[in-house]
Amino acid sequence: MVAEKQDTPPAPAPRGARPCPICGKPSAPTFRPFCSKRCADVDLHRWLGGVYAVPDENAPPGARETHDEES
Repeated sequence: MVAEKQDTPPAPAPRGARPCPICGKPSAPTFRPFCSKRCADVDLHRWLGGVYAVPDENAPPGARETHDEES
């Protein structure tokens, strides 16, 4: 007799745990708040690339520079 594999759902996330902010999968304790090193690296790249930049309300219009204008 062959035992049938039972599809077991993934373990529920701990209470109060939030999903990965990049892909929405459950976060892993090792990479918290991300689910993997890949998602942590994607987030770091976004920070370093200026995607998460906070706008300056005191800057005059047109003062925002991009990396292309600096070259």
